[in-house]
Amino acid sequence: MDNMLEMYLYETNTLLEQLDELLIEAEKNEDFTTNDVNEIFRIMHTIKGSSAMMEFSTLMEIAHHIEDLFFYIRENGLDAMDESHKSDLFNLMFQSTDALRSEVEKIENDEPLSTNIDNVITDINSFLEKIRSGASGSGEDRTAESVQPADKETINIINQELAGCPSSSLPYFIRIHFEQGCGMENLRAFMVVTALKELEIQFEAYPEDVESNSDTSESIIENGFFIACASHEDIDTAIHAIKDQNSIETYEVIENAAVKNKPAQEASPAPADTKAESREDASPSAAPKSAPASAAPQHAAPVKQSLISVNLSKLDSLLALVGEIVITEAMVTSSPDLQNLKLDNFLKSARQLRKLTDDLQDIAMSLRMVSVSGTFQKMNRIVRDMKKKLGKDVRLTIIGENTEVDKTIVDSIGDPIMHIVRNSMDHGIEEDVNDRIAAGKPAQAEIILSAAHTGNEVIISVSDDGRGMDTEAILAKAERNGILVKPASEYTKKEILALLMVPGFSTNESVTEFSGRGVGMDVVKKNVESVGGTITITSELGQGSCTTLKIPLTMAIVDGMEVSVGNSLFTIPISNIRQSFKAQAEDVILDTSGNEMIKCMNEFYPIVRAHQLYNIETEKVNIEDGILIWVEASDKSYCLFVDELLGEQQVVVKPLPAFLSNFNIKDSGIVGCTIMGDGNISIILDILNLFVAAQSQY
Repeated sequence: MDNMLEMYLYETNTLLEQLDELLIEAEKNEDFTTNDVNEIFRIMHTIKGSSAMMEFSTLMEIAHHIEDLFFYIRENGLDAMDESHKSDLFNLMFQSTDALRSEVEKIENDEPLSTNIDNVITDINSFLEKIRSGASGSGEDRTAESVQPADKETINIINQELAGCPSSSLPYFIRIHFEQGCGMENLRAFMVVTALKELEIQFEAYPEDVESNSDTSESIIENGFFIACASHEDIDTAIHAIKDQNSIETYEVIENAAVKNKPAQEASPAPADTKAESREDASPSAAPKSAPASAAPQHAAPVKQSLISVNLSKLDSLLALVGEIVITEAMVTSSPDLQNLKLDNFLKSARQLRKLTDDLQDIAMSLRMVSVSGTFQKMNRIVRDMKKKLGKDVRLTIIGENTEVDKTIVDSIGDPIMHIVRNSMDHGIEEDVNDRIAAGKPAQAEIILSAAHTGNEVIISVSDDGRGMDTEAILAKAERNGILVKPASEYTKKEILALLMVPGFSTNESVTEFSGRGVGMDVVKKNVESVGGTITITSELGQGSCTTLKIPLTMAIVDGMEVSVGNSLFTIPISNIRQSFKAQAEDVILDTSGNEMIKCMNEFYPIVRAHQLYNIETEKVNIEDGILIWVEASDKSYCLFVDELLGEQQVVVKPLPAFLSNFNIKDSGIVGCTIMGDGNISIILDILNLFVAAQSQY
């Protein structure tokens, strides 16, 4: 059951994301296409069926009513609606998808589903009645034409199926075809019969013995399954029940030629609201197919699927196993027993093994990589809703949405990106469009959301062409809040903008629907740094702002520089290193607090001695004996003093044991560890927290 629930949630969330993207694009074009209508119908039918199977009645009800709405639109055409109807339909669909998504979130959080969805259902039904009442009478004529006498082939099939049966005198047949390859067609037909028996209608089914005779499956596949009905009302009731059945590809209503000359009140075509329908339903992996109402369906060959869904925990286990293989391979090739031995064949095999393990590692990592498009596309909805509520004309431009990042990281950066986009909409874009025009800007504002690879990092930026940030106002607010750590005059522009991410700081003077609720950029910064990323803000007053996130491609395996301090080994992520160099004692100066500093690129940076921070005994305590590594993380930049560099190496990150959390070891600048080829353990350093830990010692 857990596996079924996981699959249900995965498929439903995927469909809702597809629906959001479709609605956003359709609203930009100010109209639905025929393909849009078919796609929405298909999505709702799939959600309805899967929700019914899982007994999530609330989701099933909402999806069922939207499906009915779009079935009407599909059958009557988009011309049945005027422009005001289309605008209302967009709002109704966004409201309905929000209701569906809210119910899905309750399932994910193991909360009870809503017991009252009358307002959602009433809105959908009211809209359907509105467009029905506004439609012309031509719809009835179109409906009447959809019921036609059966062709010769169909008559022959019916005569074979119904030979000698008393019900062959009934005026109408509903001919049903199930999806190709669905299997157990006879039992699926029996489920249709069972559903119809619960209704107060007169009907007969052919073949009759579908429950007990599995051989009838071949006849159903070739000719279809027939339901004979006596009246228009019975047809209408039966069709509504058939709509709710799974695996039905098409159905059609045809006249019984044997009673063609019966009195008009019994043999006339169905009226508009009980019309005969030809309906095609498709699975999530297939596009809708169409078949004429009076023709036998043309079954296409099944499409072989080239994609599968895999539980993320299995990928975690695979990556962990690959990490162990990488470590074991390094331990074998670096074994002390092999030192000073001439083993040409062994070295040749070892090189081949290294190549294979590297390839295996790359493939295992690529399996976890997903594009940021899903996260980016959700921002379209954020901008759309805020445009309407704030009355701002803004367009969202997305660049590099196919950029791939580790699945865990993608899940973690969704909320930070959403908060930044909301900030740009709420604070960044001017309130009055006349202010933009007066500043020589286009009336329509723009927010650019972009992603790009740079080595082993992904750079994600959110920029806008709004009013920018007033650094003097920010500094004054920070001073009033008492969060400055040095005189205001000593703050650079970069440092002032970094104050926006200090806990509790907010430039918003009043609470709005989108911001000013105590959850600010400090939370965004914390979330980004939790996945090993950094965040920076740049801005020009009157021109706009840009927030940049630097995110590692993966947290499982990193490129690191191995260094030694005494007898201890440490790994510094290559992405944090700017330069390494030797220095002399006379190059070091002291600040007013007596802390060591050194000049790099015409700027002075503090020196952090690793052996002092971690109380490690070492003989290299003089600056000229060791080496300085200039490192940078977020808005912190400093020089780390170590004994020596051991070389660059790709390492598998191992999390710290849980019991070490009691000692707040992460606050000491230690993020994890790795096992070296010789079996020794190297501590992986967190450059940002290491500096904070060093500062707290002074």
